[in-house]
This record gives sequence, C-alpha cells and structure tokens, in this order.
Amino acid sequence: MDKEWPVEIIRSERRRKSVSAKLKDGRIIIRAPQAISDEELEPIIANLKAKLLRKAQITPQTNQQLAARAQEMNRDYFDGKLRWHSIKYVTNQNTLYGSCTPSTGKIRLNDRLATMPEFVRDYVIMHEICHLVEANHSDRFWALVNRYPLTERARGYLMALSLEQIE
Repeated sequence: MDKEWPVEIIRSERRRKSVSAKLKDGRIIIRAPQAISDEELEPIIANLKAKLLRKAQITPQTNQQLAARAQEMNRDYFDGKLRWHSIKYVTNQNTLYGSCTPSTGKIRLNDRLATMPEFVRDYVIMHEICHLVEANHSDRFWALVNRYPLTERARGYLMALSLEQIE
C-alpha cells in the first residue's frame, strides 16, 4: 500500500541545526536550515516520514481503496444491500468530513481523511453510507451509525481535531 504524502520544505535562515516535520492537511511540512543541502536532507526526511507513519498509525488511501473499504463495510453492517453511484475523496470540502446525496448515490469524503487513522475514516464512511438509508440525523440514523463500534471514539477524535485547528 502506497504511503506517500507530498512534502513541502520550508527553509529558514534563522534555523541553524534542527529539522522538523509535521503532517498537515495530507502533506508533510519539513522545516530545515537554509544551509543544509538536499543530499543531507534526503535521509533526514525519510527518517521523519517513517516516524510520522508510526506515530500517527495511518495508511493513506486511494479512491479505489476507499471504494473497496466502503463495500467491505456495506457487507459487514448491511449484508451488502446498500447501493451508491460513487464514493471518492474531494479537495473542496473545507468544513465537512463527508457528504452524501442519496438521490444521486454520490458520496464524497474530505481528502484529509485519507491520512487519518483508519478507525476515523471508517466512521466517516459508515456515517455517509447510513445516509443512504436515513437521509437525516434522526435517532434511527444514529442507531445505524452506532453499529460501527468505534463511533464514539472517532467522533471524539474529529471534535478534538476541529478544536485544534481553531487555535
């Protein structure tokens, strides 16, 4: 499975020795001293990427992998009865993590989910495919969503992430 994220390198005159990495919006932001060469930086970046993967325990997904996972969840939670036209990552959802249009069968997920922990991504998939049954947020809808055992944990993760982005 491909675990590549785009890398953005920010060089600074003020930074003398340290190199840091941060995962932000599906990209790795590398901060490095201006004087360090690309050859010196390359193995450092590889090491930092490996650390970020271990720390975050995430596996970036493609649209094809997303669709396969959604079908797997459909089988596990709905005996394969749900149908949709498409499910894919999109880049134009700034405030939502996902959306579903039951009338057209189109499900769209925020592309930032591709690099979030699997249990969070699965929760959002579950949330959106449940809208194919209940196109609202009624008690019946939440009963369907709560079939996914990590719903509460995933919702907490997303709430904390939203609060972190506000600061």
